[in-house]
Amino acid sequence: MSGYTSATDGERREMLAAIGVDSIDDLFDVPAGVRFDRGLDLPAGLDEAAVYERLRELAARNADAESEVCFLGAGMYDHYAPAIVDAIVSRSEFLTPYTPYQPEISQGGLQAMFEFQTAMSELTGLPLSSAGLYEGPSAVASAGYLAIGATGRRRFVVSVGVNPHSRETLATYSEGYQAEVVPVGLVDGRTDLDALAAAVDEETAAVFVQYPNHLGAVEDLEPIAATAHDAGALVVAACDPIALGILRPPGDAGADIAVGEGQPLGNRLDYGGPSFGFFCATEAQIRRMPGRIAGEAADVDGRRGFVLALQTREQHIRREKATHNICTAQALNALGATIYLSWLGRRGLVELGELLVRRTAYARERLTAIDGVEALHGAPVVRELAIGFDAPVGRVLDHCAAHGIAAGVPLGGEYGNGILVAITERRTVEQIDRLAEVLADALERAAGSGQRAASATP
Repeated sequence: MSGYTSATDGERREMLAAIGVDSIDDLFDVPAGVRFDRGLDLPAGLDEAAVYERLRELAARNADAESEVCFLGAGMYDHYAPAIVDAIVSRSEFLTPYTPYQPEISQGGLQAMFEFQTAMSELTGLPLSSAGLYEGPSAVASAGYLAIGATGRRRFVVSVGVNPHSRETLATYSEGYQAEVVPVGLVDGRTDLDALAAAVDEETAAVFVQYPNHLGAVEDLEPIAATAHDAGALVVAACDPIALGILRPPGDAGADIAVGEGQPLGNRLDYGGPSFGFFCATEAQIRRMPGRIAGEAADVDGRRGFVLALQTREQHIRREKATHNICTAQALNALGATIYLSWLGRRGLVELGELLVRRTAYARERLTAIDGVEALHGAPVVRELAIGFDAPVGRVLDHCAAHGIAAGVPLGGEYGNGILVAITERRTVEQIDRLAEVLADALERAAGSGQRAASATP
């Protein structure tokens, strides 16, 4: 162990003697029932070169978006990340800083935060943006805490169209908030407005909806917002930032809070992380917003500068007044998003969204033409489509994977038997055609297996 820790065995004995105990075990009260009472079953040590080879072999077992054609989505997408993102975020002045406890000496970092906030505010149509949160689902849960503080109520009405991971995170946080979570189902892929109206009451703190939702359907936010606001509740829209390039901004449609997962903005998949969350809101919520907000100011000579205008973490203000306790703002990933949006530009973001709509429409037409495949809803979509089929989803996905295609995210449960297929600018028409061919073959094989099994039944 002395090769891996700073203290040798002799030094540890000396420290224990100095405080008057015989062993490290005397410092902890760990019940016998949960103690690991034997040594770790580890193989013999290897030299550095052998370790490298072993890790390379293990890594080669992974399938990734470079070795497969990836139609996976549901929050994390295989977008093209331009080289300029890595080139800038890898600079030492951006790569090495940590939380800006003395922020005014970090003008470059603060300006990056300010520019990020500006971009997210423009995308969402809301005047305020924090400098970034941990990731999408915890941003949804943080919106719930804000709603409790803003309304004094402890009841959340949540569309089933919200990503299941976000709903699970909100439910977990709500245990601590002592808040009730009420689900509302879907009709033709979109939030059931009649059920929503019946669920929202004077005890509702917030209504949660996703835009576009988990099935790829574009929700109509205006009637949802009207129902919530008539009851004095806030509206939280969990948004796909790429789709916002062509959709009406949620703030313009009545949302009080817009949150989401920022990975699509210039951040690679990287096996699921790291990424960042964004959080935007109306001016009325500025004192309750989680995280930190960078602001523009001027020094004594009138020169433009930047400051941390607001910090509501428990490290900066009294704990009972804090609205957030996650230390990281994922500032490096948020910087990557700022670079990506600057590289893409206003027109480029619109053109990207238009491209996704066209290819998704083609994929919808191509896939639903397969015998045994049907669209799970007829609502408008931007970059994801939900399809259903009468075959074991796992078997179908395994068949596609064997042909080098990650065909989609399995749905099931309340969504129906099928998969969610995501389109990015990396997915060509030829790749969509290939998916259709392999999917048709998988379903044909599954149908044949079912017929053989049926004929074998006595």
